[in-house]
Amino acid sequence: MDAAQALRELTELSSQVASAVVLDAEGAVLASAPEDDAAGTRLAASARELVQAAAGLGAGTGEVTRVEVELDEGALFVVSEGGHTVAATTGPRPTSGLVIYDLRTCAQSLASAPKKRRTRKPKEAAE
Repeated sequence: MDAAQALRELTELSSQVASAVVLDAEGAVLASAPEDDAAGTRLAASARELVQAAAGLGAGTGEVTRVEVELDEGALFVVSEGGHTVAATTGPRPTSGLVIYDLRTCAQSLASAPKKRRTRKPKEAAE
């Protein structure tokens, strides 16, 4: 599944997600919802900064897989899995376990996307 389709499914299924973005392993934006470049860029920058700050808190070299920040007016969730990062904003008092589950499901759908198969030469042409 491509990133845009995964985000469409996420926002259709999760009533708590207000906006979301998918980043690749290097932190580049693959898709955002709504499809507003400026908002997607800001959310992506916030997600990258938050993950970097969380990584600086630990003594180990483990990868940050989840970050959650809740404010009075809403929350920001970031989940990293399978080479992708999915970040989302919500309204006030979200059900964090459900939002995290939805973000992980989105990330897993990207990680499990079938790879393009290489076409093989017909046997006759290979000989």
